[in-house]
Amino acid sequence: MSMHDVDPTMDPTEFWEGRYGTGDNIWSGKANAVLEKVASELTPGTALDLGAGEGGDVLWLASLGWDATGLELSRTAVARAESAAEKAGLSERTHFFAQDLHQWQPEQQYDLVTASFFQSPVALERHEILKRATQAVASGGTMLITSHTAPPSGKEPNFDRSMFPQPDTDLTALNLDPELWDVATAEIWTREGTHHGHNEIMTFEDTVVIVRRK
Repeated sequence: MSMHDVDPTMDPTEFWEGRYGTGDNIWSGKANAVLEKVASELTPGTALDLGAGEGGDVLWLASLGWDATGLELSRTAVARAESAAEKAGLSERTHFFAQDLHQWQPEQQYDLVTASFFQSPVALERHEILKRATQAVASGGTMLITSHTAPPSGKEPNFDRSMFPQPDTDLTALNLDPELWDVATAEIWTREGTHHGHNEIMTFEDTVVIVRRK
């Protein structure tokens, strides 16, 4: 199922199960570049990844010594992530759960909370979920939000423009108490890479927000 020309009223679970159920893995299995850059400078501890997909970010974190948890709506994606963790010998340091994040309430805190390209062409209360996720950041911990600033293809599919947030939009939505949080970064980063299913090198702009709980 294509990410383009999607009915925005489609049930999210149906959409994402359809997306992951089309065949083989839809992602590369590699960690996102921004996460690699940021997390490489942190001391491994506990991590939570929102919208973990097939587990690439969680597996990479675990390979560095993190105890990493991934929450993902699609049960198909969770099964693939668990299989990949087992093949990589990382099952003891990875934990994957099928979870509708609209219903999720943080029950513990983590040293790192990440949300990489947590965007969807169907219903997603993104800002509400991200604001709630700040409760899952431990004292001294980091929250990293990475988003597409614009459609990666360079085209304008019929997606809700709120899918492509600016740094100030995400930062404002978190509504952080400055007495409790430091803002490390809220800006657009540029990188080069390939789009899904293509070998052509393209330039991407990512909205990157990094905040740390005092």
